[in-house]
This record gives sequence, C-alpha cells and structure tokens, in this order.
Amino acid sequence: MKKTIWTILVVLAMAILAACGSGDNNNTEQGSDNEEEELKAIEVDFDVPETAEAGETVNLQATVTYGDEKVTDAEEMEFEYWEKGNQDDSTMVESTNNGDGTYTAEVTFDQDGVYEIYAHTTARDMHTMPKKSITIGDGADSEAENSD
Repeated sequence: MKKTIWTILVVLAMAILAACGSGDNNNTEQGSDNEEEELKAIEVDFDVPETAEAGETVNLQATVTYGDEKVTDAEEMEFEYWEKGNQDDSTMVESTNNGDGTYTAEVTFDQDGVYEIYAHTTARDMHTMPKKSITIGDGADSEAENSD
C-alpha cells in the first residue's frame, strides 16, 4: 500500500514538473513577443515653422507613427499653444485627421512674441506631447523693449 501511494506521488510530482517546464517555454516565447511590443512607441514628427508674422496663418502638422506603421486613428491629436512665460493662458486647437497619419491645424498669432506649442497625441493607449517654439514677428526683441 505504501509503495502504491509513493508511486502515485512520484508520478504526480513528475507531471507537475513537466507542466511547469513547458509553461516556462511558452512564457519565454510570449515574453519575447511582449518585449517587441514594448519596444514600439508612438512617435510624433511635429512640423512648425521657426518664424511667422503676426496675423499670418500658420500651418501646424504632426505625423504620428507606431513603429513603422502610420497611425490613422489617433484617439487624440490637439495642439496647445501659449506665449512663452504665460502657459496658464493657453489655447487648445483640434486637429484635422487627414487619414494618412498626418494631423493638421491652422493657427493665427495676433501679436509678436515667442510661442510654445504642444502636440498632444494619444494613440495605441500611449500619450506623448512633443513641444516646439515659433517666433512671431520680432519675437523676444519686442518683449525686451516693452519691459524697459
């Protein structure tokens, strides 16, 4: 009787070890796939001219990619801009989805200054917000004159 119980325990232990061993191999393979997925991130190539004149319409464009794939269905793609040093007084602008991975908006700056612009982008359960600057008119030079 003891020999039968002992044999059953040994067989069960071997079965459990075999199951754990094959599970490790599957997890390793799945881990590799997950690591490849984790290496991908959304990227935003954000185009803004360096300068423009007050009252001029400025085209903002962002190209959104995920790895080598262009993202044509971003959940969010908005531009936020404000005059440098005055981020509390920012303006949000919805972009137009062009269906080819590019998102565009038009903005007009009413006065000279240096403006900061974020491209708020959410896609593939990730969020990024690259920032660029644009100088309108004389930019910081007119700010320095006004502060004197």
